Amino acid sequence: MNALFLAAAEEPQNPLLPHLDELVIGLIAFAIVFGFLAKKLLPNINKVLEERREAIEGGIEKAESAQIEAQSVLEQYKAQLAEARHEAARLRQEAQEQGAAIIAEMKAEGQRQREEIVAAGHAQIEADRKAAASALRQDVGKLATDLAGKLVGESLEDVARQSRTIDRFLDELEEKAEAAR
Repeated sequence: MNALFLAAAEEPQNPLLPHLDELVIGLIAFAIVFGFLAKKLLPNINKVLEERREAIEGGIEKAESAQIEAQSVLEQYKAQLAEARHEAARLRQEAQEQGAAIIAEMKAEGQRQREEIVAAGHAQIEADRKAAASALRQDVGKLATDLAGKLVGESLEDVARQSRTIDRFLDELEEKAEAAR
């Protein structure tokens, strides 16, 4: 063996080519490490990779189902929102119609009250006119009777005669007034 070492020492060694015994030992060590890794670590690595793949796929499936659920909830909310807007518009329309009806009702009530007040005013004016005409008739009759009594020189104290005279005098005055119109 010493001879081999000496022979090897005499030849210049190529630094890129290993010795044959080192190459064999390296290949055996590589095969042992590779076998150990293939038997022990590779199944564990594959198991972890498979779990990771399943977790990712499960996460994607969960995300897709969550997205589908979120989309359906969004559609429900949009439908509810549209329904609420429609209901609000309907209520607003009803309120406007009720307001218009109340306004019309109040106008009609105001018109009716105005007409009642005007009619009551006309009735009061007519009653006051009749009362004034009656009072005036009595005053004019008394004055006419007194004047006639002074002119004639007789007393016209007889109530029946006085009343007939006054009525005849006032009727003549009214006829002349109507004729003048």
